[in-house]
Amino acid sequence: MAPPLVSSSASPPPLAWPRRVAVPVTLVLASLGGALFWLLHIPLAWMLGAMTFTGMLAWNDRAAVLQPTRPAALIFLGLGLGQTFTPQVMAAVGMALPWLILGGLLSILAGALTARIFARLAGTDSGTGYYASVPGGVILMVVLAQRARVSVPAVTLAQTIRVLVVVAFVPPLVTLLAPHGDAAAFMAERPAVHYPGLGLMVAGGLAVSLLIARTGLANPWMLGPCAMVILLSAFGHLPSGVPVWMVDAAQIGMGMTLGTRLSRRFLLSLRRLAIASVLTTLALVVIMAVMALPVAWLSGLPAAAAVLGLAPGGMPEMTITAKALELAVPLVLGFHLVRMLMCNLMVAPIWKLALRLGLTR
Repeated sequence: MAPPLVSSSASPPPLAWPRRVAVPVTLVLASLGGALFWLLHIPLAWMLGAMTFTGMLAWNDRAAVLQPTRPAALIFLGLGLGQTFTPQVMAAVGMALPWLILGGLLSILAGALTARIFARLAGTDSGTGYYASVPGGVILMVVLAQRARVSVPAVTLAQTIRVLVVVAFVPPLVTLLAPHGDAAAFMAERPAVHYPGLGLMVAGGLAVSLLIARTGLANPWMLGPCAMVILLSAFGHLPSGVPVWMVDAAQIGMGMTLGTRLSRRFLLSLRRLAIASVLTTLALVVIMAVMALPVAWLSGLPAAAAVLGLAPGGMPEMTITAKALELAVPLVLGFHLVRMLMCNLMVAPIWKLALRLGLTR
């Protein structure tokens, strides 16, 4: 087995500014970036604007966010996404389940097919190339890479760059497809906001997240609140809707945490691996979009939602995109939930089978 490409114990460089300065400056500039992108009508404005402006600070080690920022953003996002699951929408997603499973299979296969190309471009061993290429989500693939004893730092960097590239390139592509396809079955009216009930939902979402986090399940901060609100909505006991500003704030939080990764050290320390990650991710975006269109045509699902559902991005980022573009959010979330479950169950066995068949050389 090849040695790790990066020391897993490497610590980030010290901030050029004290944290007491860097944290508020990052928050203000990220918010201004989101507002500017929103005024310019850029797709996924609040997240992309926050990521861009935070990235400019991070390049010179001047960006910092509070540690709870990403979990808090994911909790708000989970609450906002869960409210879209009315009983009628859940029935429609259930009818689409075979296509969601097919989408998960296609995603894993596409990642496996690009793994050898990635390994050659990046100069890694085949195992690292495989776990770096399958689009199963950053956290999940890092956990699976640890279990497979491949280079965890290389997988972390590659999966992070993949998410950044997808967030930058997929939303404009989806906006071209957004008017096409009937998504009415997956749309629901936004519930009215009642702030006392919303406060209870936030507290409940935090409690459920903490409980699920103890099980070791990937991404408990989004899955817990989302599952809680889906159940409340399905049984007609949702105490409040989630206001648009809360979802926008979640976008800013997600954009900030993504932007802090765009440091000079992070992107240039492993230039060859970074370039390989960008090139194979762009290839995956094209491959998955090409696969998504016939899936949409055969199934009758909206094309834009199918492209987002099969896109090699992370579940939070792709569902935020669906929410921002007012697409079939439950369908996109369903695609990514099924993919995450299938990756949990199938990625490691597929790799072991490839090893036995001698397909990794």
